[in-house]
Amino acid sequence: MFQEFYGLREQPFGVTPDPRFLYLSPAHREALSSLFCGVDAGRGFLALIAKPGMGKTTLLFQLLAKLRPSARTAFLFQTQCTSREFMRFLLMELGLTFHGEDLVTMHKEFNQCLLEEAHAGRRLVVVIDEAQNLEPSVLETVRLLSDFETPRAKLLQIILSGQPELADKLACPSMRQLRQRVSAFSALAPLPPDEVERYVDHRLRTAGYEGDSIFTPEAQKMIAQASEGIPRRINNLCFNALSLGCALQHRTIGVDIIRETTADLDLPDFELEARGYRSEMLASHSFSSAERAGGVRSKTFLSKEKADEPMDPEEALALIQDVLRRLKDWQTYTKRMAS
Repeated sequence: MFQEFYGLREQPFGVTPDPRFLYLSPAHREALSSLFCGVDAGRGFLALIAKPGMGKTTLLFQLLAKLRPSARTAFLFQTQCTSREFMRFLLMELGLTFHGEDLVTMHKEFNQCLLEEAHAGRRLVVVIDEAQNLEPSVLETVRLLSDFETPRAKLLQIILSGQPELADKLACPSMRQLRQRVSAFSALAPLPPDEVERYVDHRLRTAGYEGDSIFTPEAQKMIAQASEGIPRRINNLCFNALSLGCALQHRTIGVDIIRETTADLDLPDFELEARGYRSEMLASHSFSSAERAGGVRSKTFLSKEKADEPMDPEEALALIQDVLRRLKDWQTYTKRMAS
């Protein structure tokens, strides 16, 4: 949509975990190194824990790309499942054919795969994403998988990746045996403001951009503040800002566009700006029951105190109608751009 306008080969702020766009901040670099060294040393269980949107999956894909030349890998993300379903997902991801779906048979097939990989001199690495969703019984099944070993080496390397709730589960007394097997915990921290600027530039350059920064320094600061340094929020902000900038034919993205984009996304760090936008919107779009019946719109100028109060049903309706109008305008714009 805006790629041609800004001279981009591809979308720089997509939602897929493409390792090419991975920005290695100090925290991300340390986590990647820790996981790689843990697997290389045959430590068995490793864990990666971070809040949503921090880039865990992208980092794991980068790790798997580094491991594939010397290891057989499996990436699992269907974690709201039973133990039987988990084993079925695991065998399917490894490309194994299995006869019957009882746990004993599936464990036997998996054990045979481990032995074959060991004889070939290759590791088997299983990455479980969104592991915080695993039920305790399934976590116990995962723990039992690590019992497949020789006296000299672990045949299986398992990486548990998830949100902070995973750490809470592992801290439960009932999970003591599994917790003791996790040899290293890695974490990802939000990006500081200077890293946010480098993150945005890295993704633009990876997407083929050449030239001076599209975002002004003031816009970069606002992005860092509004996103709280969380990569997924940065991506959403930048994508919408570039879309709006393209619609307005702005080659450079300034504070005004970021402020409007932030209000649209309703990010918490801009509560005051959002309140100001809400006051302006209500002043322009509030109308009484009689006016709604007659299809007439009137302006009602609200005080700051009014903007801070909970909305009544008429104000809420005005807000919903404004959002629908904006969505309709955006759909019209995107259709025009596509044609």
